[in-house]
Amino acid sequence: MKDRNFLDTVMEFEQQLESLQGQFHALKEFVAFMMEEHQSLQQENFLLRQRLDEIHAAEEEVLKQSELNAKKLSRLDIGEGYDNLARLYQEGFHVCHVHFGSSRKGEDCLFCLAFLNKQNG
Repeated sequence: MKDRNFLDTVMEFEQQLESLQGQFHALKEFVAFMMEEHQSLQQENFLLRQRLDEIHAAEEEVLKQSELNAKKLSRLDIGEGYDNLARLYQEGFHVCHVHFGSSRKGEDCLFCLAFLNKQNG
């Protein structure tokens, strides 16, 4: 009777080992798949970062160019607009945001003067 019980135990142990071996084989396949996926994602991430750096560099270049163009335009545009506002003020009209367009009646307006000085500086 003891031999039979021992043999059953050995056979049950063998089945457990086979089951563990199958699980281990499945785990190895899964790890191999995950390593390949990891490598693929690392490569894709690297390429995306390169592309992102290229895009950022191009955006910075465009931004620098637009800032230079804006500075050139603002230097040209400020003169004409300022001259028009100064002419309106000399003609006796308010150019400040408080009373814009209304008559000054010969008196100087601190708001207008401050606005014109800010535009000039």
